[in-house]
Amino acid sequence: MRWLVAAVAAGSTLFSLTVQASKLTPPVLPLIVRNPYLSTWLGHGREAPWTEWPMFWTGELQGFSIMAAVPETGHVYPILGRPQDSLVLGGPYAGYNISFATYLGATYDASTTNLTYLIPQPPTLQQVAAPLEIVISFLSPITPTSTLRQSIPASYLSIQVKGEFNVNLYLDLNGQWASGDRGSQIVWDLDTRELGNSGEGLKTWRVKKETEALFSETRDQSEWGTLHFTGPSNVRHEAGTSALLRQRFARTGTLQNAIDEDFRGIMDEEPVFAFSKSFILNSTTSNNSGSDSVLFTIAHIQDPVAQFASARGLTYMRPLWASWFSSAEKLLSFHYMDYHNAAKLAGEYAARITDDANRSGSEDYADIVSLAARQIMGATSFSGVPDDPILFIKEISSNGNFQTIDIMFPASPFFLYTNPRWLAYMLEPTIEHTLSGQYPNKYAMHDLGAHFPNATGHPDGNDEKMPVEECGNILMMGLALVQSLSYEDDATAGSPWSSLGGGDFNPDPAVSAFPLNQLDTRDEIFGLDDSWGGSTKGAKQAKKWVERSYRLWRQWTGYLVEYTLEPSHQLSTDDFAGPLRLQTNLALKGIIGIQAMSKLAAVVGNEADVKYYKNISEVYVSKWEELGISRDGSHAKLAYYWYGSWTTLYNLFSDALLCFHLDGTSLSPSSTPQHPISQNEQQPLKPSDKHHHHEHDKKNNNGTGFVPQRIYKMQSDWYHAVRQRYGLPLDSRHLYTKTDWEFFATSVASKSVRNEIWESYALWVNETSTDRPMTDLHDTEGTGHFLGAYFMARPVIGGHFAYLALERACGGKAVEGLAFLEEKESDGKGKKHHSAEENEKGFQNEL
Repeated sequence: MRWLVAAVAAGSTLFSLTVQASKLTPPVLPLIVRNPYLSTWLGHGREAPWTEWPMFWTGELQGFSIMAAVPETGHVYPILGRPQDSLVLGGPYAGYNISFATYLGATYDASTTNLTYLIPQPPTLQQVAAPLEIVISFLSPITPTSTLRQSIPASYLSIQVKGEFNVNLYLDLNGQWASGDRGSQIVWDLDTRELGNSGEGLKTWRVKKETEALFSETRDQSEWGTLHFTGPSNVRHEAGTSALLRQRFARTGTLQNAIDEDFRGIMDEEPVFAFSKSFILNSTTSNNSGSDSVLFTIAHIQDPVAQFASARGLTYMRPLWASWFSSAEKLLSFHYMDYHNAAKLAGEYAARITDDANRSGSEDYADIVSLAARQIMGATSFSGVPDDPILFIKEISSNGNFQTIDIMFPASPFFLYTNPRWLAYMLEPTIEHTLSGQYPNKYAMHDLGAHFPNATGHPDGNDEKMPVEECGNILMMGLALVQSLSYEDDATAGSPWSSLGGGDFNPDPAVSAFPLNQLDTRDEIFGLDDSWGGSTKGAKQAKKWVERSYRLWRQWTGYLVEYTLEPSHQLSTDDFAGPLRLQTNLALKGIIGIQAMSKLAAVVGNEADVKYYKNISEVYVSKWEELGISRDGSHAKLAYYWYGSWTTLYNLFSDALLCFHLDGTSLSPSSTPQHPISQNEQQPLKPSDKHHHHEHDKKNNNGTGFVPQRIYKMQSDWYHAVRQRYGLPLDSRHLYTKTDWEFFATSVASKSVRNEIWESYALWVNETSTDRPMTDLHDTEGTGHFLGAYFMARPVIGGHFAYLALERACGGKAVEGLAFLEEKESDGKGKKHHSAEENEKGFQNEL
């Protein structure tokens, strides 16, 4: 294969993955996180990594250990996991002594977690030497310019050592990576292969269940697929009972290149699959100059990956990578030798999001979004073919639903910023399934299946009922996707990587509007995506995409026209809080969805629909303000009838993301159709006078923006007033927060309010007592713990990217369009009214 030959030619010498020091100390860190079934984390992340075994995202422990041994001293050092549990402690017959390294801590970026250790010099070393440094780098690369690479279900584990004395390293994995049932019978073998004519080779442990159960799970781990653990051919290997292998390595510093072929249960004389590597750093014959490295990869290969009720019926869906690689072995050879390219692309992504996040003015935001990135992609799995790619997503931990719309929606800022085509691939299964007539309801479906990986649909229409929620969500995502295609240059593109590459528009109706059959080579890196939209190409892609499913967009909007202004007793996405009627925030979502439909209608040139939906949405938003705002005009109510209540108005974010807040301002996009209302059309309702008793309301351009600017200012001040130690509560019923919505809401608040709430979130990351991959539902007081619902590792924290997406929205004008939030208010007599936070500071100074 041409790609593999080129990769081999690049060589396999590693470079250290430099990661800047992280300011935050989360309780759990991502190690090997690639999809819902390859998801291994460092629990107890604030402690030494040898205090506990790594864990699957559920908290189930996984056998994964690393040890270092210094041959000159007989000391063996646990590095990761608890291999010391298998070692005999001390005594003259052990042949080794268990010691512990100095752990310097963890650093991370969007794709990498580094663990750094120091081992003291042996007392037998005659010259004074610095301690030996060991850096364990876990790279699960996020590559926004290469969907091909992102589709590979594998991660890198590199080890770099630097020092003046020799050291041996040992790694092993067990069968818990292949099944969630500890009693499962497993089988294994060792595959060896040469890499072209390079003289280099690979050896791979392959482990799977003896009898696989397709499309089934045990404790959220898959019961089909094969674990692949790969290293270079010059490392030593052995399979056998965990205690025997670990003790032998501790005594001898090596393995026997032997395979125990007594296949058995995962915990029956626990079989492990190990590699060892000797680093010769103190030798006149070594060319390592005091440093050396080794690279391993860990993959979980499934084919098929899911079953999906597609337009052609229930289909076994193959992985997307299978379109480019004819076998798992060829895929993994490419992946191993592609390390430099993958690391380069991932490093560029990590650096860019850090730079963009730092422009927010927050000291913590870069760490916050960096921590979220792998968790988001860790809930996804690429499928389909290059003509029609698909991205499946699992509602991790809350209930396991397949392709949940109100999971995709809060995650969408990440995809809009990182690679909007992934959002298109994620929406595709819902659109295809619904277009095929397999869902009977008129509103948008909640999910494609009760539990991943089975997207068998709901032909009886009895999915979880969130009709206004899901219709509003998918309409807003649809327009956001369309708008991401419209830009003229790098600076105005919605994603920093959209304009890279070439590629022509494909008018073939049998091919996706966004195919992957025109891969590019740039900077000598092959397999890169073509450009996303832009200029004429983007307009054609947008029209093709919307036209194909236009009847669905109209159908979903029709439901909102009938039911969104006064929502009946129903669930919103925050279903853990229970159903409620006349929800203010939910109604706003639907109203913005109707306005979004007017913009989608413009894409296909349907002027009648543009006028119709624009007019209705404007009428509704005026009435909504009258119904949903408190009597004193200080905040939005949780429900129209619930006086004294309040809510985080997180759906206001979409008003800004979709550029509606620019309407009537000098920043309004010239391309936005302006349709004067004729005498025969319904006129927008004016808010009741009870919301206009403040003088500043009369002077502040009440008609500016779809949702008036005063709503933004009002909510921003309110968020400051109700902030708690660990963030912004969701509403007046409880002190818990939903962090995705917290970042939605604060992204359209003033800079001071935004940053103070982000500081509270950062404090929570450093202090929370939660012990699972990052939750999006936690208490804002006490220890910041979970609530009754243990939400963890969910992709909804893509919402933490809300501000990054907003910075680039509307041709880069979206944040500028919120400048009014920083303005001091005037009473019309030359006196300035200060913000809530300034008033509070002044009061404290007087005291």
